[in-house]
Amino acid sequence: MAAEPVEPFRILLVEDEPIIRELVSSMLSDGAVDVVCAADGYEGLKLAKGGGFHLILMDVVLPQMDGVTLCRILKKDPATARVPLYMLTGKAKRADMEIATLAGADGYIQKPFRGTELMALVDKLRATPAP
Repeated sequence: MAAEPVEPFRILLVEDEPIIRELVSSMLSDGAVDVVCAADGYEGLKLAKGGGFHLILMDVVLPQMDGVTLCRILKKDPATARVPLYMLTGKAKRADMEIATLAGADGYIQKPFRGTELMALVDKLRATPAP
């Protein structure tokens, strides 16, 4: 009897820097993890609304729509509110973190980040049953 195909863990990465998109995507993508990238806030919103993501990683400073605004929109929408959303950014002052938390961010990863930090987050979320 054939095993059911396992749905990949889908990550939406909203990041305007091509090198960071490539780095995160190559670091996390494998047969069990699929990273979909958006280069600006509006593209990120469109992709997130399409659904099917298990994690959203986004920068705070984005063209078209900043990450904090995008976070607020996604956390108010019942279709995306329960998806874990982590800010991945160089804006790491205490005030920046508080603003992101008030907008609904579930966590904050400071650039420059360690690959092991991202992989540990993905492993933790993959091991947690979906809400």
